[in-house]
Parts: sequence; C-alpha cells; structure tokens
Amino acid sequence: MTPGLSDPTLIAVVVGAVALTALGALILSLMARLRDMAQTQAQLTGGLAALADAQRRAESQVGAALGDSATRTATALGDLQQRLATIDRAQANIERLSGDVLGLQDILSNKQTRGAFGEIQLRDLVGRALPPDGFTWQAQLSNGRRADCLIHMPDPPGPLVIDAKFPLEAYEAVIESPKDQRAITAFRASVRTHIRAIADRYILPGETAEGACMFLPSEAIYAELHANHAELVREGFAARVWIVSPTTCMATLNTLRAILKDHRMREQAGDIRRALAALHRDVELVVERAAKLETHFDQARRDVEGITTAAERAGKRAQRLDGFDFAEDPAPQPRLAPVIRRG
Repeated sequence: MTPGLSDPTLIAVVVGAVALTALGALILSLMARLRDMAQTQAQLTGGLAALADAQRRAESQVGAALGDSATRTATALGDLQQRLATIDRAQANIERLSGDVLGLQDILSNKQTRGAFGEIQLRDLVGRALPPDGFTWQAQLSNGRRADCLIHMPDPPGPLVIDAKFPLEAYEAVIESPKDQRAITAFRASVRTHIRAIADRYILPGETAEGACMFLPSEAIYAELHANHAELVREGFAARVWIVSPTTCMATLNTLRAILKDHRMREQAGDIRRALAALHRDVELVVERAAKLETHFDQARRDVEGITTAAERAGKRAQRLDGFDFAEDPAPQPRLAPVIRRG
C-alpha cells in the first residue's frame, strides 16, 4: 500500500527535510553574514590601524611643529632680549649724553664758565701748535691787563695777544629770531664791544704787536659773522683785531710757528757760523797732523828699508865666512935684520 500524504511518518520526514533545508539555508546565510562581518571587521581593523597611524603621524607632526614653534619662540625671545639690552645701553648712553648736554648748557649759560670753556679750547690749540716756550698764559701787560695768551713773536711784529670771546647769548637770540632787528643789533653791538676792548687793552705800541686776535670757540658764530655781518669783520680789520675760529686759529698758529722757527734759526746763525769756523780749524789741525804722521811713517819706512838692506849685507858676509878654510898656519920664517947702509 502506497503511503499517502496523511501518513505521519512521511509528514515527519517531509517536515524534517524542509526543516533541514531551512536550517542549511539559515546556516549558509549565517556563514555569509559571518564572512561579511569578518570582512567588515578586517576593514574596521585596517581602518583603525590606518587611523592609529594617521594619529601617530599627526601627533609627530604636531610635536615637530610644537618643537619648531618652541625653537622659534626661544630664538625670538633671545633676539628680543638682546635688542632690549641694546636699547638699555642706548638709553644709558642717551641719559649720559643728556647729562653732558645739560652740563654743557650749564657751562655755556654762565659767562665766567663760558669764558673758561673758550680759554680751555684755546689752550688746547696753542699747546698743540707751538713749543712750550713760545707762549705765556694770562700774561700781565704794562697797563695791568691780563691777556689770555701772549705769543712770543720776534720784533717785528712783536708779542701777539690772543683773547677768547664767546658772544653766545646774542648769537642764540639771532638764531631764534633771524628777522628780529633788535636781536641783530644786540649781536652786532656785542661783537663790536669785544673788538674795541681787545684793541684798547691788548694793542700797546712798543710792547705788543700792532694787532691782536679775537678767538671765537664756535665755528657757527664765525660763519654767521662772515655770512651775514661782513661789516663787523671789516671793522675788526680796521681796528687791527683779527677774528679767528678754531679752524682758522690753528692755521694762524702754524704760520706763527714757522715764523718763530725762522727767527730762532737766524738768532742761532752766528753760533752756527762760529761752530763751523771751529770745525774748520779742527779739520785743518787733523790734516796737518795727518801730514806729520805721514812724514813719520815715511821716515820709519826708510829706516825699515835701511835695516833690511843692512841685514841682507850681513847675511851675505856670513855666507862668505862659512866658505873660508880655517887650517893651521905654516911655521913662521925668521925675519932678517934690516941692512943699514952707510954713506
């Protein structure tokens, strides 16, 4: 009998087969999913590794960047520190220079200290240009006046006076207000006063030279006079007062040094001539004594030649004596008495 569909065993087998088929399909599906999951896990693992590597590279780059930044920052801080030190030194120099400028302003603001400043500058110039015995400081003249510097020039022209003047206040007023006629008038009056004072005090006939020098320790004031106040320079020439600045004063002093040197050479020309005459006499004595010595040498030479000749003759005679025979002489013969003839 053929089993029918209603057979429980068949039904169980069919159900089991179907279940097995479904289970196999499920297992295959699970395996496929597991493979997919494994692939996904591998991809995730690779991605995580790549991410970790990228993180390490990023950390390395960040570290390098931070190191470079730290190095640059340290270098910049070092440079900044050096610049700050340089600025501090410059600030100290500026403060010291400001103090010097303020000190110079204090010196120049007082007439006495300003005059001392001009004298010091004049001393430096004269001391470098002339010999120590060529000038005198604060030399007193017969009129009771004291000259800042007296140059010991020969006569003519005679001792030359150099007096330092510094009309700073009047000059500063002109510089601050170039168009102010009162400032210009005051400046001209100040310079004229100095010119007249030098002409009256330091040009003494028979005692000093016929002129004197007014030393201005400022090239700016000297330039202002020659540029805008030429009439003052001409007035100085008329009064025989020559206005000089540090530069022109050095040129003038060099000329005076040449004159002093020439004068001293002329003064010593007599001594030089006398010394040359004595030297000439000494040379003549040397020549005379050399001639006498030559005569003595000639006589000595002749004496030596005579001695040599005598020695040669003596030598020849000695040789002849060596050749003589010194044998015994024969017996002597009896001598006959002389016959005396008688006439």
